[in-house]
Amino acid sequence: MRRKRRAVGFAVAAALTVAAAVTVTQTAMADPAAEIDWKPCKDADGDVECGTIEVPVDYAKPDGKKIKIGLAKRAATNPEARVGSLMVDPGGPGGSGVDMVKGSKIGSKQLQEKFDFIGFDPRGINTSTQIKCDEEQLAAARSVGVPTTKKKFAKLAKANKKLADGCRKLTGPLFDHADNLHTVEDIESARKALGDEKLNFLGYSYGTLMGQQYAEKYPKNIRSMVLDGNMDHSIESPWEFASTETAAVERNFNSFAKWCDETKDCALYGEDTTKVYGELRDAARAGKLKDPENGDPIDFYAFSERASLINESPAWPEVAKDLKVLRDGKGQLKLDGKAKAEPVEYVFQSMFCSDWDVSIKNFGEWRDITDRLAEEYPNTQWSSYVGTLTSCIGDPVKTTNPQAPLEIDGAPPLVMIGNLNDYATVYEWSEVAAEQSGATLITYEGYGHTIYGRGVECVDKPVESYLIDLEVPDSGLSCESQETPGGGDSGRRSGAPGTGPWAGR
Repeated sequence: MRRKRRAVGFAVAAALTVAAAVTVTQTAMADPAAEIDWKPCKDADGDVECGTIEVPVDYAKPDGKKIKIGLAKRAATNPEARVGSLMVDPGGPGGSGVDMVKGSKIGSKQLQEKFDFIGFDPRGINTSTQIKCDEEQLAAARSVGVPTTKKKFAKLAKANKKLADGCRKLTGPLFDHADNLHTVEDIESARKALGDEKLNFLGYSYGTLMGQQYAEKYPKNIRSMVLDGNMDHSIESPWEFASTETAAVERNFNSFAKWCDETKDCALYGEDTTKVYGELRDAARAGKLKDPENGDPIDFYAFSERASLINESPAWPEVAKDLKVLRDGKGQLKLDGKAKAEPVEYVFQSMFCSDWDVSIKNFGEWRDITDRLAEEYPNTQWSSYVGTLTSCIGDPVKTTNPQAPLEIDGAPPLVMIGNLNDYATVYEWSEVAAEQSGATLITYEGYGHTIYGRGVECVDKPVESYLIDLEVPDSGLSCESQETPGGGDSGRRSGAPGTGPWAGR
C-alpha cells in the first residue's frame, strides 16, 4: 500500500480549457410506484428477487407514456445489521445490473451482511423496456467497419441514419429519451420506490457517468457513492477522446514490448518486439497480412483488435505467440479477432450519441484524427475504443446531454477508483473526474478495466469501510499492481477491448 501516486507519463486532461459549461436541464420528477412487487428471479445464483418500477419515457412530460425499469434484489444476509440498499450498475451502454446481482455475490461477507444489493437495468436494456433495432440494419452498419475512404465514410453515415430510423420505428419515443439525464431520474425514482432516504451507489465504467450526473442533480440524496473506472464528461472534441484512449494503449504496448524483450519465456524474446509488431502492423495496413490458417486477409483494424490484449498483462504470452504465428506465416492463432454476434436489443447508438457531442463532420476530419493517432502513437496507432466514435457519424441521434465539467455542490464525500493502465476508461479520466468533483481517488497501479471486487485488499478494504461506516479513504492512496505478466486470467470484468462494457463498434 502506497500513499503517493506515481506520476503519469503525459499531461492530465484536467489541464484542458473548457470553453463553456453546458447547463443540465432540470426535469420534473414523477412519483414512482409506491411499492415494488418483488418476485423470485429466474436463473439466479441464490435467493434473488426481481421487480420493476414504472417511469415516464420523458420526465418533462410526467403524465405521458410510461416504461418499465428492471431491478433485482439480493437481500442483506444479516437483516438486523442492515445499513440499507446498495444500487449497482456494471457499466454500459448495454451493462445489466440485474444480471450482475442475479449472477454473483458482490464484495465481502461483511458487505453482504449490511446491504441489500440492488441491480439496476438502465432504460433500454435487458429487463427494462428495451430499445429494439432491426437486426439487418444493425449488421449493415457494423459491416461498413472503420471508414478508410470518403466513399466508406458516406456509406457509414447513411447506414447509421437508417439504423437509427429503424430503431425509432421499432422502439418509439424511448429511442430519443435514453440519455444519461433520464437515467439519473430513473435512479432517483428507484431510490424512492425502494423507500431509501439516501442512495448508496456502486457504478463501474459507463455507470460512473450515471453516478457523477446523479451527484450533480441530487447531491443531498446521497449517503455513499463509489465510482470505478470513471468517464470524463468534460472531454471537448473527438480528437481528445481518441487521443486519450490511444495513449493508454500505446503506454501498455511499450510495457508489453519491454517485458517481451527481457523475458526468455516470451515467444519473441531476442527479436525486437517493437520491430516485429511494426512490420505486422504495416503489412496489415498495406493489405498484405493474412491468417496463416485460411489465407483470409487481416486488415489494420482487425490486427489491432487481435493484439488488443496487450492491455491485460496476464495475456501477454498469448499475444506474443500470436504475433509470432503471424510473422512466421504458420500455426494457429489463439486470440479471437472476430466480431461478436449482434443482438436485436441495441442501445449503444441511442445512449452514447445522445450523451457525447463527438460527431465527425466529414471524412477529412476523420482522416486527420486517424493520421494524427498514427503519428503521435507510432506503435499501436489506434485503440478499439476510438471506434465508438463511428457510431455517431452521420448525426443519427441528437446530443441532448453534451459534455461539461462536473459541478457537484452539497454532496457528501465521494470515492472514485482508477486503474493506472486502464485501456477503456483511462486513468486520466478518473483524475479529471475526481478533481472536478472533489472525490477521493484510489489509484490501482495495475492493468485491466475496473478493479473493486477482484480481491485487491488495498482497494477493497477502504472501499468497504467507506460504504459501511462512511470512513473516507486516505487522500492519495495508491495500490501496487497484483498482476503478473503471463500469470493467468486477469479477472477482467469485460471482454476484449472493443467488446467491453460500453464499446459500441
